[in-house]
Amino acid sequence: MILDWVNEELNKIDLGDKRLDKRILRLVSSMGNNPEASIPQACGTHASTKAAYRFFNNSHVEANDISNTHIKKTVERVKNYDMLLIAQDTTNIEFTSHKGISDIGYLDNIRMLGLKMHSGLAINPDGVPKGLLYQKIWTRDKDEIGKSKDRKKKKTKDKESLRWLDVVESVRDKFPGSIEIVHIADREADMYDLFVCAQQQSSKILIRAVHNRRVEHECKYIWDAIKNNPLCGNTVVNVGRANQRKPRKAKLNIRYKTLNISPPKNHLQRSSYKPVPVNVILAEEVSPPLKEKPLYWLLITTLPITTLDDALQYVHWYSFRWLIERFHYVLKSGCKIEELQLEKMDRLRRAIATYSIIAWRMLQITYESRKNKKALANKVLEKHEWEALYCITHKTQVPPKEIPTLHEAVHWIAKLGGFLGRKSDGEPGVKVIWRGFSKLYNYADMWLLLRGNGSGGE
Repeated sequence: MILDWVNEELNKIDLGDKRLDKRILRLVSSMGNNPEASIPQACGTHASTKAAYRFFNNSHVEANDISNTHIKKTVERVKNYDMLLIAQDTTNIEFTSHKGISDIGYLDNIRMLGLKMHSGLAINPDGVPKGLLYQKIWTRDKDEIGKSKDRKKKKTKDKESLRWLDVVESVRDKFPGSIEIVHIADREADMYDLFVCAQQQSSKILIRAVHNRRVEHECKYIWDAIKNNPLCGNTVVNVGRANQRKPRKAKLNIRYKTLNISPPKNHLQRSSYKPVPVNVILAEEVSPPLKEKPLYWLLITTLPITTLDDALQYVHWYSFRWLIERFHYVLKSGCKIEELQLEKMDRLRRAIATYSIIAWRMLQITYESRKNKKALANKVLEKHEWEALYCITHKTQVPPKEIPTLHEAVHWIAKLGGFLGRKSDGEPGVKVIWRGFSKLYNYADMWLLLRGNGSGGE
């Protein structure tokens, strides 16, 4: 059975053959039913598994056609917004232990093999992921190992770091003047060329700084200039779960100041650049938990700051950058793309593009349920799904007359995935939700079967 949300998301896909269009709908439905499963487990039958592998091996299927269909749907979802946040990040997709995979490159060193992927995730101002607006996958040439010094002599257009600018330009082309775009990124994006590009593209950036840049100020450098600024106020942000770190609320002291950043001395185009006016925000965590590293964010933005509330808003927005890391986490840990046995680079591209739609969907449901608690469950679940979910949770054969809220439904789904739901547990994470969905779809299929035989309650 093809899920309703899959039909809606991919109803405009065109892979050049109607049979291929139908195949990807079935694939996304099957893999979306059980994100953690291998391809054979998700497909269920030998015939469906063979069809899936034929699809990923089909040279007539372009991975970009799959990605672009989802991207166009994302544009539709957000086209009426006044402003939009775009969280950018790069991740490694590692296949070092997969000796049978050919035509892949190196990652952080010659012993690590795999693909690089850069994604741009659209997020509404409430912090709900609305879909991808950019995705690029590439491999590094092994002949380039050991040539880092030479890369410093190259222009940005000839470097991997061009990807940060590409997202700005690509997104701006999709929304010409209609939406205010704010690009959010971590320290790797602290590039002078990105500041200039954002100005030229009429986009805004909100970047965590890593370089102690020269500024037109008596302190000369950005870190000293902001540290010497008086305390402006404080705020509280949600810190997400990561590795051994538990989620928490962090109180941050806030300083901000307008500064002009000078072009870097070693920049190849220094003579053609002028200082870039930016606002700088320093957010320092007050009294972090024992053994936890305190948050310390130095943010550079081209957004205007006229009041403390503006600065607090931007710190809050920066906390949403975490969502792009969660997207990559779901893709790798939930959909297990690093365990794919597809042997060829082009096959992996097609599979990653397909699984990316599923990863976004899991993430979107997780955060929609947190931010929009009054929304009804039928926003993401079909009727037989929320009915089966209610009945299995409440141990009854009679579904409710009123549709439960999405927030309630997601908590019930998470409990199927192992979430205990204690007061101290907070909101369920995406991991227990994707595991719960795998069980829910089995219950929902059984519910349909029983009701079809006249055994279900009304």
